[in-house]
Amino acid sequence: MELSATVRNAPGQHVATVSTSGVTQAVAIPAKASGPGSSLNGGELLLLALATCYCNDLYREAARLGIPLEGVEVSATATFAGVGLAASNIRYRATVQSPAAPQVIDDLLRQTDAVAEVHNTLRAGVAVERVART
Repeated sequence: MELSATVRNAPGQHVATVSTSGVTQAVAIPAKASGPGSSLNGGELLLLALATCYCNDLYREAARLGIPLEGVEVSATATFAGVGLAASNIRYRATVQSPAAPQVIDDLLRQTDAVAEVHNTLRAGVAVERVART
């Protein structure tokens, strides 16, 4: 499965799209009010990716294991010390509403942490390569 994301920004225009296996959809992210660019920064989107990944994976893994979930909240935080510096102190917290026993939920949280793709990508320190302009 191949995923991609594209941002097109020009005066008076800001369009963000994502695509998974050729299915493309727009993402509502407004332009920055104070000038060119996006109203969200990359660090915020990175943390949103972590939270979204874990949220979706909790539902996927709960369904696989037959655990009913009534709600999920995931928050992620990080520190960016300066321009060009990598994030540090990346952490996330999840709260799950479920009639399942607390131990079952704890196991679900641990198992989901082990398979969360965005988390594992960051943990692996995967290389990011700039390719030539087209």
